[in-house]
Amino acid sequence: MNPSRHEIGIVGGGLAGASAALAFAQAGFDTVHIAAPHRHDGRSTALIGPSVRFLERLGVVQALEERAQPMFAMRLVDDTGRLLRAAPVEFRAAEIGLPYFGLNVLNRELLETLTQESGKVADRLTHVEEPVVSVDLEPERATVRTESGRTISCRLLVGSDGRHSVVRTAMQAPVRTWSYPQVALVLNFGHQRDHEGISTEFHTATGPFTQVPLPGRRSSLVWVETPDEALRLKDLRVEDISREVERRLHSILGAVKVEEPIQSFPLSGASVSRLSGLRSALVGEAAHVFPPIGAQGLNLGIRDVEALLDVALDHRDDPGGTAMLAAYEARRRADVATRTAAVDLLNRSLLTGFLPVQAARAIGLGALASVPALRHALMREGVQPGSALAGIAARVRSLLPGQRASG
Repeated sequence: MNPSRHEIGIVGGGLAGASAALAFAQAGFDTVHIAAPHRHDGRSTALIGPSVRFLERLGVVQALEERAQPMFAMRLVDDTGRLLRAAPVEFRAAEIGLPYFGLNVLNRELLETLTQESGKVADRLTHVEEPVVSVDLEPERATVRTESGRTISCRLLVGSDGRHSVVRTAMQAPVRTWSYPQVALVLNFGHQRDHEGISTEFHTATGPFTQVPLPGRRSSLVWVETPDEALRLKDLRVEDISREVERRLHSILGAVKVEEPIQSFPLSGASVSRLSGLRSALVGEAAHVFPPIGAQGLNLGIRDVEALLDVALDHRDDPGGTAMLAAYEARRRADVATRTAAVDLLNRSLLTGFLPVQAARAIGLGALASVPALRHALMREGVQPGSALAGIAARVRSLLPGQRASG
């Protein structure tokens, strides 16, 4: 059987893969999206800064209409009960001149919207709803074979097929994995009081307990616990776990009603030694795995997609060529490495009983609460990665001899 030929092949049916397929097709590339039907996902995603802007570029944010909840403020509360605790910190988007930090949306509704928008570029986007069973990478093209024996060839193959990526395996890219002694319970719930577009993250001795607003009087929750406690909680009746959620929220939203199902995920992380290979590149969880802390996972994946699209457009004559893939690697390596380290450090700082670490964490959060300039810099870094470092570099340059006069 002769292979079908395309410029871009996307493997993987999650949100990063669907975003990549839509983005490349909209940009005029002949694209094929190869993915088995995606399973139901009850989680939500807080889309922050660059992710919102990129999805606006694709027309997705506009199509979401009332299904996305703006986040006007984020609150951090030290609820560890330890000797050294930090003062609460609140970040408000208005402080740095923004209408909101980001949008929280249910994953299934975001995927539905991406799928609907992809129908508008059906002349450039082919869907193959089958698992990939093999990948061959050659100097001129990448070739995949699906479960039914179908063969598909492309100039650039994008692996967005998760932590067990077949594309990454074909690239022979070494991956470092690690796990945490924690499980995340993920659920949605209704509540008595208005959330006012505020997300509150309680830092507890077992990990973050994070409420993120949804449209109406509903919120999503990421609740990190020990494996034994997570198992106990998941077995509770809905009425009992609802009362437990309200208690741990300190009743800031009044009475709570948890919605089923409650999902659970063991916490783990992964880092890949390189993001590209012969005629191939990795995005999303194929490239990096995060615990659900700090809204980094999908946001980092969408930044991968945006960078990959931009360098492909810069190398339109040879998408997937050596020069293009080197440019992608250079664009993404620092961002992925720094976010991986930051999330890991935050999570481990909550788990440690070592007093100097607790003190450093308390002092850091206290400084954020009391020093507006520091708080504003961190907020800008959150919504525009790299901006804080750029600002520091600009300040240093301005202090160098001769720079003030030339400015």
